[in-house]
Amino acid sequence: MNQFHLLKRRGGVLLHPTSLPSHTLYDAYRWIDFMAESGLSVWQLLPFGVPQSGLSPYQCLSAFAVNPALSPPISPPSDKDLRSEAFNQYRKNHAHWLDDFALFMVIRNQHNQAAWTNWPFPLKNRVPEALDEFRLKHSDELNIIYWQQYQLYQQWQDIRQYANDRNILLFGDMPIFVAHNSSDVWACQDRFLLDSDGEPIQVSGVPPDYFSETGQRWGNPHYDWEFMRQENFRWWLDRLHDHFAWFDLVRIDHFRGLEAVWMIYAQSETAVDGFWQKVPGDELLSVLRQEMATVPIVAEDLGIITPEVVALKEKYNLPGMAILQFAFDHFDDNPHKPGNIGIDTVVYTGTHDNDTTLGWYQSQSPESRDFIHNELGIDSEQQVVDRMIETALHSMAELAIIPLQDFLHLDSRARMNTPGTVEDNWLWSFSWDELSNPELGRHIRQLLEASDRIPS
Repeated sequence: MNQFHLLKRRGGVLLHPTSLPSHTLYDAYRWIDFMAESGLSVWQLLPFGVPQSGLSPYQCLSAFAVNPALSPPISPPSDKDLRSEAFNQYRKNHAHWLDDFALFMVIRNQHNQAAWTNWPFPLKNRVPEALDEFRLKHSDELNIIYWQQYQLYQQWQDIRQYANDRNILLFGDMPIFVAHNSSDVWACQDRFLLDSDGEPIQVSGVPPDYFSETGQRWGNPHYDWEFMRQENFRWWLDRLHDHFAWFDLVRIDHFRGLEAVWMIYAQSETAVDGFWQKVPGDELLSVLRQEMATVPIVAEDLGIITPEVVALKEKYNLPGMAILQFAFDHFDDNPHKPGNIGIDTVVYTGTHDNDTTLGWYQSQSPESRDFIHNELGIDSEQQVVDRMIETALHSMAELAIIPLQDFLHLDSRARMNTPGTVEDNWLWSFSWDELSNPELGRHIRQLLEASDRIPS
């Protein structure tokens, strides 16, 4: 049986911790209580990393570390704290990234947030004597970072247990690429395609398509997959195991990048001049499956997906995604149309990168609105959001995820992110007053019961 079937047909909600009223995990227990009362049994979140600049959780300073801003303030550790067996066991278990991350952050702070490629030579190139000297000189700052990460981990393990005790699964998100200015790239430059100065030779993105005539140039460095293979994909496996210690299910963003990647020369300003390069994602997933009885991964397979990507996803029984906002065209084979959505799918009304369903509908032309009405079997704007939610929930997809904004019938002002823009993103949060009407929870539960999405 496909391991994804173990989900037992569930309904969930998409909400990042920064969208909680406090913008932190302080509200997590109350939020989980609301989910449990409403019958929602999967909480999907965005990446937990430390943003480089701004608020985007998709360009972070580490592939492992968690953003301290997600937590209520954490007091500095005492000497007793630092000697505790639990803390030191945590440090030992996470030594493969924690020391490098702490060093990276403190060195970065000492050099006015400069990129690591602009640090003094001994620190940039990790000369052992220079790093040892720095550790001795800045032990207090390093200990604070170790302690913060330990406390965040403990907080989340308590939250995870609280959720699981209420039959709620936690669904995380892992960007496939890491930022160039990150502790991961600085710590092991051999894992990435860099020149002698530490700068990327080629960067990530996607080629021109229907949506953009110049494609998208993301700028992340590409992996040196041959080096990764020689390590038996240890960094990748550590990263995946780390995510599974936080979440019951993990989405790999841009999953097609485990089959082939778009290589853009670093000097190119757009994604036009590039080429596809095959990568050994099959080998990586094979090694992961050997280590784990199941591979609880969801493949983000949106956009133009090749037969090779489909074959890779199917080989490892990984569910893909369907977005109902993409369903309204005249192509019968559109995979986002409700009738084409299979069981091994996570279906959404929209994601964090889409407008809210109400905002999406209001942006459509009169002709498109008429088409949407006809496809959904409705005759007014007031019915659109509820019918979209019902359509997602009644689909064959084993898991249906609804952004909280849609349950609340919010318009574009509640949009989380607009891809390709840098202003006014990642800011939306709800207030407890918006959830105070008991009819909301009862309505959600009725929808889930009617679609058989409350697991026993």
